[in-house]
Amino acid sequence: MAIDRTPVLKRCRQLDIDPVVMGINKKSNRQPKQRRRQQSEYGIQLREKQKAKFIYGVLEKQFRSYYDKALKLDGITGDNLMSILESRLDNVVFRLGFARTRKEARQTVRHGHITVNGKRLDIPSYRVKAGDVIAVAPKAKELLPIKEALISSESMAVPGWLEVDIEKLQGSVLQLPTRDQIDLDIDAQLIVELYSK
Repeated sequence: MAIDRTPVLKRCRQLDIDPVVMGINKKSNRQPKQRRRQQSEYGIQLREKQKAKFIYGVLEKQFRSYYDKALKLDGITGDNLMSILESRLDNVVFRLGFARTRKEARQTVRHGHITVNGKRLDIPSYRVKAGDVIAVAPKAKELLPIKEALISSESMAVPGWLEVDIEKLQGSVLQLPTRDQIDLDIDAQLIVELYSK
């Protein structure tokens, strides 16, 4: 399995992403190098795609398949793509506050600590549907990483398309996310233009 081992803060600097988006509260002290050349149209489009892939932790092959699915759905392709990425199980676990970062959320899901509608699920790329109930498995409720995540996520706002019950350690999907409910600074239209060449 391919893994991107680039340090997160370095990659955030390269793609001009605030580390808070990744769930990291550190700030880098290094100043970004001033670019002399103006970026081409292709370079700008590629940068948006790399930004989306990095934030959601998706590799090229899977990202391309998400684009193909978004293309077949009704509506604006870019908005559909963002909705598909946002409704991944690992992202939903992160958004509910059961993990501090999306990488931690992916690991939590892979280890079988999350249930969907009462059934244990260990597939981070599983797409949740409206009405799904995502909960921490009973045996995992006392795990230290989940407790730490809940403490650190108290200041984080849960998006409007999700509902969380901290006491029961469960959340539910009220509806699939629309583009205006996704607070990430990604221009999905540029990604669509890149793939449609």
